[in-house]
Amino acid sequence: MTTSTEESLWARCFHPAPASSEQLFCFPHAGGSASFYFPVSAQLSSVAEVFSVQYPGRQDRRKETSPGDLGVMADQIYEALRKQLRARPTTFFGHSMGATIAFEVARRFEADGGELSHLFASGRRAPSRHRDESVHQRDDDGIVAELKLLSGTNTALLGDEEILRMILPAIRSDYQAIETYRCDPATRVRVPISALTGDNDPKTTLDEAEDWRGHTTGAFDLKVYPGGHFFLSSQAPAVIALLRKHLSAQA
Repeated sequence: MTTSTEESLWARCFHPAPASSEQLFCFPHAGGSASFYFPVSAQLSSVAEVFSVQYPGRQDRRKETSPGDLGVMADQIYEALRKQLRARPTTFFGHSMGATIAFEVARRFEADGGELSHLFASGRRAPSRHRDESVHQRDDDGIVAELKLLSGTNTALLGDEEILRMILPAIRSDYQAIETYRCDPATRVRVPISALTGDNDPKTTLDEAEDWRGHTTGAFDLKVYPGGHFFLSSQAPAVIALLRKHLSAQA
């Protein structure tokens, strides 16, 4: 498959598998980058071609400005990847903010006549479940404190002032995007949804995760794992096995 420059800018493939009949698109958390899903790509390349979305404002896109608006971000992602999403049966996986972005891109894909195989929404409450949060309005130290609390970024990097100066604008913009996002409870997609959550996640209660059920007209299931907001780290083998089972069944 020929990949355009725009597609390559937004979706990174670390382990090409062009002969695979399935493709998996992974959406990172706030402040996250495409490389977060490198291990997922490595372990699932035998059953699917894995693409990791790269948002603006980080790594090789650090000179770009992140929009700070989740709807605008979803528009940009879909516009860049619309042709690629139709190339093969496609599954979405998103963690935290990435789960909500995946949901919004799915909405745009379906409105444009597309059909997804499945949406895995990890570590995020249902789109309509709003909390009044204002991390994006904190000073730099306040944002770093939040990152340390959630353990979503390598804590060694958080002590490096040069790296912090590079990543904090993108992190602040991501928090602004997710904290100002609103979704009507009646908004639904057709794709089946699996909600994944940690049993000790301060950002998502079981009730808030269960409410993803109301955002699909398709099948729904909730899977609860031991751990906090980044339960993916300790539960990686179980989550990888879940994705492998799904992707293998689709082939």
